[in-house]
Amino acid sequence: RISISCLLPASWHFSISPVGCPRLLNTTLRQILVIGILAAAVSVLYYSLVVIRNKYGRAHRDKRFHRYLARVTDTEATDTNNPNLNYGIVVDCGSSGSRIFVYCWPRHNGNPHDLLDIKQMRDKTRKPVVMKIKPGISEFASSPEKVSDYISPLLSFAAQHVPRAKHKETPLYILCTAGMRILPESQQKAILEDLLTDIPVHFDFLFSDSHAEVISGKQEGVYAWIGINFVLGRFEHTDDEDEAIVEVHVPGSENQEAIFRKRTVGVLDMGGVSTQIAYEVPKTVSFASSQQEEVAKNLLAEFNLGCDAHQTEHVYRVYVATFLGFGGNAARQRYEDNLFTSTVLKNRLLGKQTGMTSDSPYLDPCLPLDAQDEIQQNGQTMYLRGTGDFNLCREMIQPFMNKTNETQTSLNGVYQPAVHFQNSEFYGFSEFYYCTEDVLRMGGDYNAAKFTKAAKDYCATKWAVLRERFDRGLYASHADLHRLKYQCFKSAWMYEVFHSGFSFPVGYSNLKTALQVYDKEVQWTLGAILYRTRFLPLRDIQQENFRGNHSHWRSFSFVHNHYLFFVCFLIVLLSILLYLLRLRRIHRRMLRNTSSTSLWMEEGLPPQKIAGAL
Repeated sequence: RISISCLLPASWHFSISPVGCPRLLNTTLRQILVIGILAAAVSVLYYSLVVIRNKYGRAHRDKRFHRYLARVTDTEATDTNNPNLNYGIVVDCGSSGSRIFVYCWPRHNGNPHDLLDIKQMRDKTRKPVVMKIKPGISEFASSPEKVSDYISPLLSFAAQHVPRAKHKETPLYILCTAGMRILPESQQKAILEDLLTDIPVHFDFLFSDSHAEVISGKQEGVYAWIGINFVLGRFEHTDDEDEAIVEVHVPGSENQEAIFRKRTVGVLDMGGVSTQIAYEVPKTVSFASSQQEEVAKNLLAEFNLGCDAHQTEHVYRVYVATFLGFGGNAARQRYEDNLFTSTVLKNRLLGKQTGMTSDSPYLDPCLPLDAQDEIQQNGQTMYLRGTGDFNLCREMIQPFMNKTNETQTSLNGVYQPAVHFQNSEFYGFSEFYYCTEDVLRMGGDYNAAKFTKAAKDYCATKWAVLRERFDRGLYASHADLHRLKYQCFKSAWMYEVFHSGFSFPVGYSNLKTALQVYDKEVQWTLGAILYRTRFLPLRDIQQENFRGNHSHWRSFSFVHNHYLFFVCFLIVLLSILLYLLRLRRIHRRMLRNTSSTSLWMEEGLPPQKIAGAL
């Protein structure tokens, strides 16, 4: 015997037995019908939940895809009438001039795991809101009272583009780099003091004492690393199996389990004077000596990009090192200085005049075949003629790497934590791109074997042929004769710095040389505004705490509210129906009992005796 009961606003039950089957089909047909309707309601509810989940999942993935795609193709003018847009301003005070960048971002989505979606502001003509003035701010070291007047045109330019109603909540950062670093601290302080005093008088931007400072080369490198990885979408969370991930031991949480997140890219940047490298160090590092550990503290930066200091998913440990004198032009100058000194000394010892006359030039393997050049020092001129020997050129410049025998070191013997070459990716900018693309026309994915062959062929080509190709416009539009003449040297220098200096294996295939990322020139100022505004999302999260902490449920409830209404209405309707059925059953039972009592009374028998007999 099987008994089935249901507790709803009106409780009821029925039983099934072999004997009672015929009765079941007659008296409880409506109850079976109700059960069927209830089962159908449960099925509809389950189906609705599945559909909602799939739809929400697709919408979430589509949203991520379109957000990622927007970084590639977003060239539309900024909608300054949108009240939900926020703005930020960064002034890059460099050695040769100052540039102002205006950024904007929509209201934070309330999820503390996501970063602000910051983009460069664009005017009505879709051009980035950027302005540059000369000279550099360091030129006012002797007259700091003129600095605010010097920078005022930049701020007026930004004020014209940022909506007036947004000025008081728009942060302004004035960050000074190389030119200011070489000034005495007293002069730095005087310049910054003038900015902090005068700017709030004339402009309403959010500008506090910490918003104007001289940043170190390490900070600048970290900001550049942040900017590039942000544009590439490497700080976003992903469940995509195709995305490369790394195992990360979060700094400060050695006792916790490692986390897995998107692999970030390293950055190589070779300018005219210096070379810089920056990359994430995902695992805890060890040191060969206490001296090495002390040096490493100045080269490793640990920071949290998230808005919640207690969340560790956006904590990064980044190695940043800058090498002065290792840029392309500075390296050539060092090479020529050494060449001149060693040749003069050798001539003196051997009684020769090699390189001192145009008839007996010094044979330089780092110049293209038959190319001519001169070195002038101390009123003397040294004549050079190229032999175009790429391998010999590499041998001659290897000592300039200043490598040591100590483990985990790079250029100048500076500490460098190990790179996981099998699971890493690097982008090479400036000279890394110019060396591979301007003349050799092979920028993009770097291949050491192909690059070496192309560089050898170029060096061994006669100068007259190279000039003819140049005149025919076969090289990049911005390539000039200076590039042609020193391409052989710079190719060898780039190769040696990458493979010998930074110890990347010749077979390394995850280097991309680039001038821009997604057709956009990524400035370190993007990383600066992203880092310095990282706590702003807390404001939105605190204002909408519930929706912020339950963003998934928020999307579920507001987007799919009609599903919930339908289910609730169906449940209430079924409850009322069951209640009415229960009342009807009770009413019929009462009618039967009343008719039985009347029958007993007609036969003259007491009801209780008949019941006892039964």
